[in-house]
Amino acid sequence: MPRFSIVTPVYDPPPAVLRSMLQSVRDQSFGDWEHCIVDDCSTAGHVRRILDKAARDDPRVRVSYRSDNGGIVAASNDALGMASGEFVALLDHDDELTPDALALVDEAIAAHPDADYIYSDEDKIDENGRREQTFLKPDWSPERLRTQMYTCHLSVLRRTLVDEAGGFRAEFNGSQDWDLVLRVTERARDVVHVPKVLYHWRTLTTSAAGGGEAAKPWAFEAGTRAIQAHCDRTGFEAVVEHDTAHPGIYHLHPRLRDAPLVSIVIPTGGQVRDVRGEPTVLIRHCLESITTSSTYDNYEIVVVVDDRLDRSTLDSVRSIAGDRLTLVTCDPPFNFSDRINRGVLRASGEHVLLLNDDMEVVTVDWLERLLMYSRAPGVGAVGAKLLFGDGTLQHAGVVFDKVGPGHIYRRFAGDHGGYFNMLRAANNFQAVTGACLMSRRSVFETVGGLSTQLPLNFNDIDYCLKVGRLGLRIVFDPDTTLYHFESSSRSAEVSAWEVELLHERHGGVVPDPYYNPGFLTTSLNYVAPVVLADGSYLR
Repeated sequence: MPRFSIVTPVYDPPPAVLRSMLQSVRDQSFGDWEHCIVDDCSTAGHVRRILDKAARDDPRVRVSYRSDNGGIVAASNDALGMASGEFVALLDHDDELTPDALALVDEAIAAHPDADYIYSDEDKIDENGRREQTFLKPDWSPERLRTQMYTCHLSVLRRTLVDEAGGFRAEFNGSQDWDLVLRVTERARDVVHVPKVLYHWRTLTTSAAGGGEAAKPWAFEAGTRAIQAHCDRTGFEAVVEHDTAHPGIYHLHPRLRDAPLVSIVIPTGGQVRDVRGEPTVLIRHCLESITTSSTYDNYEIVVVVDDRLDRSTLDSVRSIAGDRLTLVTCDPPFNFSDRINRGVLRASGEHVLLLNDDMEVVTVDWLERLLMYSRAPGVGAVGAKLLFGDGTLQHAGVVFDKVGPGHIYRRFAGDHGGYFNMLRAANNFQAVTGACLMSRRSVFETVGGLSTQLPLNFNDIDYCLKVGRLGLRIVFDPDTTLYHFESSSRSAEVSAWEVELLHERHGGVVPDPYYNPGFLTTSLNYVAPVVLADGSYLR
């Protein structure tokens, strides 16, 4: 049994492109493979001549010819039927593998024996062979795969799981790979990412890589159905919608089976700050936003106040929050962690939402959206997209470098799409900001809440890292948006001791599994190196 069965359906590729694909397999430095090729009744005469020669030249190349044109799913399933390898590698008829592709995948499997799905980084090559659009990917991110087919190429799957899942399904033609990967990863023991470009995706005008939605509109519609089927199988409480303005991106709308109580915990000192040019009592503005904008009804509000808060502010808090309100008083000095913990102790909800007092709701179903993730098995915390008052990005996830954690795309336009549209897709991170963070109460209690050793900064980062140690994922939902009139409830300055304590508590937080090591180290904004003509990188 070979280690790898490379599966390739073929239909009328240009001769040079077909030869390049075959050559990229023959050039593999790792030799334990078979190439299972099924021609789907090509009309061009050169296809049979080239494939027959490839089979004569190398006994590892196995070719079968269909008597009728059944489409890519039928041809792919025929190729799977020929496969005898331990793993199946998917290769399209017009693409190329790098010479070390199988060798590096084999190394990854050796390091992770339970790996059932392995994927790599990729780039595109145009019709002249020029490389472009290098896609450096995060490590396994289930939430991203549910809203964007980011793993794509190179995909390698354990053959027994492919067989158990039933192979490719014709009803998902155009997104059959995505559907298969979703079904396999639902069963997979381990998913492994090889952070190196191992696959060149050719941008022909007839391909999805080159022509986009115009080339294969049915593929994007099939993607909607593939994700919806996945949500239905796994019990994820969502309805799927394709983003017609940004092909390849999908949005999840909550479809909650019931309405558990959410406890919104807000520490406040009653500060006044300019909001859109007007002096504003922040806690009052925040509560008005919640009570007038939220479509979810089953929530309580726990406001943790300084015992010196003036009576007029307290009266306005009571008036706005009404019967939903629980007031908790604390002595100064301000310790965000302690106040959150005290608030959660007085809360009754199954889910707790940590919220700064300098927030304003934009997305009316924000609580439903956060619950959609907070209720999902395997998720420990979920955060939202936060905008400064001027509409620029304040928070869209946190990544870690050698110095410490940082917000990505800070001060970019609020509608910025990010690297390969990542700001429009759900993502997993090591941390999200505690300015708006929801967790199941059981998770909060298991990790001991927020650390009072970090009274001002990094308590949220520390919390997320503790949650991650439980094996739970941290989620950023790009479709939940709030304004954050930072930083009024606490100092914006970060002290060296806070950074040192964070590293001491977690033994160093790099490398970040969700921030590809190939990105330039001069930025946290997903800057990939330039590909030179010889295929090397300019850093």
